[in-house]
Amino acid sequence: MKLIIINGPNLNLLGIREKDVYGSQSFDDYLEELRAKYPDVTIGYYQSNVEGELINELQEKGFIYDGIILNAGGYTHTSVAMADTVKAIKAPVIEVHISNIFAREDFRHISYIGRNCIGSISGFGLKSYELALNHFLDKK
Repeated sequence: MKLIIINGPNLNLLGIREKDVYGSQSFDDYLEELRAKYPDVTIGYYQSNVEGELINELQEKGFIYDGIILNAGGYTHTSVAMADTVKAIKAPVIEVHISNIFAREDFRHISYIGRNCIGSISGFGLKSYELALNHFLDKK
């Protein structure tokens, strides 16, 4: 199985920013652990702070990967363009969030992307990514 994790803005700062919300582990360290735990799964990774670059990556990988785990960060709540891209691609997408977006500011309760995903996982820390990965494994 070939999956890719696509992370949006500010997720390159995991382990540094708002540790009370996002934890103290960097995403690179977490990804290394995840790949070691699932050696039979190809887990690609891409991160950008730029909306257009994220859209380009979704379009490129959305036709060649078995599934996408997407944490669009702040673009979740603002980007109609990313929502349209998720709808247009072939690969199923699971939306993930490290924090519980429904326990935060009101504007975070809206996800433009979620309606075009097969599911959303929110609030389980970095484990949210593994929960999404396991869904794809259960479906193969």
